[in-house]
Amino acid sequence: MLTAELGVTRATAGAVAAELAALGLITVDSRPAAAGHQGRPSHGLSVNPAGPVVLAAQVHADGFRAALVGLGGRIVATAPGCGTVPADPAHVLAAVVEEGAKLLRATGRRCVGAGLAVPSAVAEPDGEALNPLHLAWPAGAPVRRIFRDCLTDSGIDFAVPPRAFTGNDVNLAALAEHRHGAGRGSAHLLCVATGHRGVGGALVLDGRLHTGSAGLALEVGHLTVNPDEGLPCHCGSRGCLDVETDPLALLTAAGRAPGPEVSLLQQARDLVRDEYADPAVATAVALVADRLGLGLAGLVNILNPDRIILGGLHQVLLAAAPERLRAVVADRSLWGRSGGVPVLECTLDHNSLVGAAELAWQPVLDDPLGVLEP
Repeated sequence: MLTAELGVTRATAGAVAAELAALGLITVDSRPAAAGHQGRPSHGLSVNPAGPVVLAAQVHADGFRAALVGLGGRIVATAPGCGTVPADPAHVLAAVVEEGAKLLRATGRRCVGAGLAVPSAVAEPDGEALNPLHLAWPAGAPVRRIFRDCLTDSGIDFAVPPRAFTGNDVNLAALAEHRHGAGRGSAHLLCVATGHRGVGGALVLDGRLHTGSAGLALEVGHLTVNPDEGLPCHCGSRGCLDVETDPLALLTAAGRAPGPEVSLLQQARDLVRDEYADPAVATAVALVADRLGLGLAGLVNILNPDRIILGGLHQVLLAAAPERLRAVVADRSLWGRSGGVPVLECTLDHNSLVGAAELAWQPVLDDPLGVLEP
């Protein structure tokens, strides 16, 4: 398998496998082949379950989560954080790194990088959070630099000099789903998701995130889907996906006042799961699903994806009203009518965390010897 994938000889593939094993990234099963096996047996290769990890973190409107993630997207350990996010990003990122350091001490794992997912467009190349609308952070907060500084000051014994990576949470969810989840095998993958507040989108083209010229592409939350009677949006427009299809929109449409005890996302999920038989809830689900379908149809017309995956509350809406949502996308989009674009649920738990980890793993994947060899 490795020889075919790399296009090299068996001897070269064996040398590569030996180097990766020496770095602790993979294990090589050299047990002899079963009786009757013809020819020279191939060794079994697998990701080393005790190998190095990266520190991954996600900040959202209701707190944060830190995790250790191994090669291949496997979450080794995780720790939830605070229920509120301070207005100073340095405070919450210091807490994120502190939780990560606790996980590393508890597990004794070797750490080779760190990635952070934030609910904002992240401008490149400087890593500034331009519009953290549902956090109290200032626009343009230099989150990558702050994250890197917190890592440097943390006392974590990194196996290599700490590298900090930052990205938009939905972008990173799409990256993770493309590599390890519902998007595997897709050439042109569109991901739309709503988490605790607002709506985000991402596009993966031929295995790479399409982030535009400065990292700001696919701000799909500001597509207008209810122009006449829609709610005012933070962007200055009215009736955007961001305010018409997020958890608060569903709760409001169902006549439910949000409570302080759990996140808005959890309240909306519980409402659909536990009270869908209530006509008011079913009507609210249909209304929000229709508006989401209109937005997806517009994106299908523009982007022509071969697959759509939905995350957060949107995957809950798809599970509750699959035929209705898919019918709106098909009826209101040219390519939906002609080809039937699959609309699927995201499948990974904590996909933004896994995507943040993928950012941190990428230098190792590109050049494992150059990054990890002493």
